[in-house]
Amino acid sequence: MTVRLKDFYADWCGPCKTQDPILEELEADYADVEFEKVDVDDEQDVANEYQVRSLPTLIVENDDGIVDRFVGVTQREDIESALQKAGA
Repeated sequence: MTVRLKDFYADWCGPCKTQDPILEELEADYADVEFEKVDVDDEQDVANEYQVRSLPTLIVENDDGIVDRFVGVTQREDIESALQKAGA
């Protein structure tokens, strides 16, 4: 099963920059998870598909669909438990 984490962000979003180091650590620790950054200014259709209304928004999904969604700066522990729940 493939586990994906989609990070919806924008260059002008301060809280997104706060979250970047957390995601970089997780990406280093979870080699089997696909990390994808989605710039909402460039990819509005993808943001709309996932009903992203606030930034940052993280979506954790697997082959069965969305497992968890976080809005706002999210701590590593919460993201990790969602990744594990998704099968990482």
